[in-house]
Amino acid sequence: MSGLHHVEIWVADAADAREEWTWLLERLGWLLDAAWDGGFTFVSDGAYLTFTESPNLVGHLHDRRRPGLNHLAFEGGTKEEVDAVVAAAPAHRWTPLYSERYPHAGGPDHYAGWIEGPGGFKAEIVATA
Repeated sequence: MSGLHHVEIWVADAADAREEWTWLLERLGWLLDAAWDGGFTFVSDGAYLTFTESPNLVGHLHDRRRPGLNHLAFEGGTKEEVDAVVAAAPAHRWTPLYSERYPHAGGPDHYAGWIEGPGGFKAEIVATA
């Protein structure tokens, strides 16, 4: 068997994280599955992402440049759909990255956009169709 079951991401403030991530995940076809005081979960194709506050959290800032999670990569559909997500990102407080190399920052045969949210997390939106 293979495949990703879930990813749990610790956040300093679940309400801020939910605001940050909801537009992107819903735009990519993920569904909100659960929400509680201090966390929430989105599901897609049997996998899920949980964002939660933890009493064991050390620090309050995520830095993708430190050891640990650098970014999450999502299937983004067609090239036009990837372009639309990247274009909409600033209206949702996400900053497009690598603009000078967009959409081939990952190489000439890789069509994707990278965006960074206000919480410091980076997402890659990959053309898969």
